[in-house]
Amino acid sequence: MHISEGVLSVPVLISGWGLTLAGTAAGIKKIKNEDIPKVAILSSAFFVASLIHVPFGVTSVHLILNGLLGILLGWSAVPSILIALLMQAVLFQYGGLSSLGVNTVIMALPAVLSYYIFRKALRKKESKDQDIHDCEIKSISISKFWSNNSLRITSFFCGTFTIAVSALLLGIALALSGDEFILAAKLAVMAHIPVMVIEGIITSSSVLFLKKVKPEALDL
Repeated sequence: MHISEGVLSVPVLISGWGLTLAGTAAGIKKIKNEDIPKVAILSSAFFVASLIHVPFGVTSVHLILNGLLGILLGWSAVPSILIALLMQAVLFQYGGLSSLGVNTVIMALPAVLSYYIFRKALRKKESKDQDIHDCEIKSISISKFWSNNSLRITSFFCGTFTIAVSALLLGIALALSGDEFILAAKLAVMAHIPVMVIEGIITSSSVLFLKKVKPEALDL
């Protein structure tokens, strides 16, 4: 999903930078001093995960983990992803500096959407499951089973949703830059279908692990 230099049209580039700067400002405003280590660690995880590219025809695919970043960081995912993409562009020439704004929007916008859609859903499921546990002490094993599966399913869809939206935004950015990129846009979207499943599994496993060892990170 790293769009290189010279591919996108000027209006698309300007729109991408406008949205990225606005999102980054909102994200920085949300970051508290105690949240800086968490943002840095997740930015590093994103950097490493999206650094490994697998060629697929005219494009390539890679892990993103923007669903997990969205659940954990909310708006702070925007500066976190921006910094990681900037480092990749400067150090490894993945993507370009002019297209950095669009690349950030493609990966960070779905992360913010996942925060509002799936983090609230995770909280509601956890609260409901806790009520069941409090009222029916004897059913603690059933409640725990249901709680874990609720989190697993919801976080899985979070991972697949963010990749689907990112792939769609990638296709739109390419299609808006010229008719010659329409075929590449379609291939890029199709290439990320298996990535959706993989991201869903990784996001689900990560959420369950965090619930077990550091539930305060999820605020559940």
